[in-house]
Amino acid sequence: MVGIIGIVVIFVMVFGGYVAAGGKLGLILKALPFEFMMIGGAAVGAFLISNDAPAIKHTLGDIAKVFKGPKWKPQDYRDLLCLLFELIRLGRQNPIAVEEHIESPNDSAIFSKYPKILADAEAVALISDTLRSASMNYDDPHQVEEVLEKRIEANLHHALHSSHALQTMADGLPALGIVAAVLGVIKTMASIDQPPEILGKMIGGALVGTFLGVFLSYGLVGPFAAKVKDVVEEDGHFYQLIREVLVANLHNHATNICIEVGRQNTPNHKRPSFNELEEALKSLKQDAA
Repeated sequence: MVGIIGIVVIFVMVFGGYVAAGGKLGLILKALPFEFMMIGGAAVGAFLISNDAPAIKHTLGDIAKVFKGPKWKPQDYRDLLCLLFELIRLGRQNPIAVEEHIESPNDSAIFSKYPKILADAEAVALISDTLRSASMNYDDPHQVEEVLEKRIEANLHHALHSSHALQTMADGLPALGIVAAVLGVIKTMASIDQPPEILGKMIGGALVGTFLGVFLSYGLVGPFAAKVKDVVEEDGHFYQLIREVLVANLHNHATNICIEVGRQNTPNHKRPSFNELEEALKSLKQDAA
């Protein structure tokens, strides 16, 4: 919703200010389709050249994040801490019993309580792989933390590709606008024998290309790239939280301490309060009893 409001504000302020200053939209609207065809078409073509099919599909899908915002909400962070609490507690009580949950998460009664987390393949794999490694005596906290950090970093790098692709397009749009403007000037020079009022309109139409390239770059595509980056990085905290809790578990801290470590490493605006989380954990303990 905020993204849509932002786009509306951009168009109203730019074009509203132009009209309020006495500008006429007729000239812009007449030249716009042709200029947009050249600039937008060239930008899309460059995007297709510089990205493979999976990257293109990934980028198009990530554009929706500008309007949807982060995937993980405060409730999801609380659910994640509850999920990890149940798995860690069960793993310490009965290491054999926890194996059925990490080997077949889709059939797990514990994972099934948290369908949104279960639907995220990377979150489930991160939890299952780490707990499985611990059961195989690969439980050096420092080595596991390093492995998890590299894995999360690689996933984040891949997830940020959409933002980089959009930013590259944004960086090229002003230059493509100049290309369109130069072509307009060439067209104008071919009609140099026309009266000044006609030449003025032709030059004005050519300058629409420069305007459009800069406007698309700094008014739309650039902000889209920045927003996608912010959303991806914010969602990355969810996976960092998994790392913090599971590494604390390998240090043999008490289960509640492991969960508290995770809670305190949750971003401020997503962090459940101590009492809220305590009530949720008490409810889990009562259900288990």
